[in-house]
Amino acid sequence: MGRSPSSLAPWAASFLGRPLHSLRRVPSHSFDGDPATGYRNGPAIAEFSVRLADRVGDLLDAGRFPLVPGGDCGIALGPALALRRRGSYGFVYLDGNDDHSPLLDPASRHGRFTAGGTALALITGHGPAALTGIEGLGPYVAEEHAAHIGAQYEPEDLELFDAERFRTSPIHRYPIEYVREHGATAAAAAARRDLAAAPVEGHWVHIDADVLDKSVMPAVDSPNPDGLSLPEFTETLAILLADPRAVGMDVGIYGPELDPSGEAGRALTDALVTALTR
Repeated sequence: MGRSPSSLAPWAASFLGRPLHSLRRVPSHSFDGDPATGYRNGPAIAEFSVRLADRVGDLLDAGRFPLVPGGDCGIALGPALALRRRGSYGFVYLDGNDDHSPLLDPASRHGRFTAGGTALALITGHGPAALTGIEGLGPYVAEEHAAHIGAQYEPEDLELFDAERFRTSPIHRYPIEYVREHGATAAAAAARRDLAAAPVEGHWVHIDADVLDKSVMPAVDSPNPDGLSLPEFTETLAILLADPRAVGMDVGIYGPELDPSGEAGRALTDALVTALTR
């Protein structure tokens, strides 16, 4: 997951026909390693997350439902920090990857970790303090207050990552096998019940476009060979957003440069609009 959280996706500029409130002075993305944080672009991600949290907080104060379209899943840090400033909140994470499992050999990539592929780990307190403990507020989300829908693993994933750490965590997990056995509606309803039972004031919804199957969403950096169909995705999101305690949403990973016809972007936007308007 190498796309920068600093690039606001152009496809969202006219989303729902409303203007996109972008952040000025968005830091440029550097692919150079940062040995201090262990993450590529680490200091800039931390600084950007604070400013994004400020903006999300302003919108929440105004009684609005923030929608944050962006680059990679690292944009989740800003909303998570904004909510942690306000109290205790939950997170629903829709992603084809778990974004939580650590590398089996972390030393091999130190300085070159990416926030996009570890965002759920970061917001639940696993990682350098520069990213997990901004303003002394980490972890931003307790693991037992998070629910994940859609994870699936390729053989190479299990060779590189310690997926058992995710499977044994307190995070409520509804992987693609659960969706195939019980249906997307059941997975969404179960995740909603999990957060309704948690002592939280509300929850945020995070979407990685690669939760969708590659047949409908090829415009991502890791196309998903066993992802959600558009109807499954739309129904899942509609159920989660129908909960009055849903306070905001972010959408990342879709790459317009990988979608020259715009077909995948239009399908994603239509699904989001349908889920929101239902």
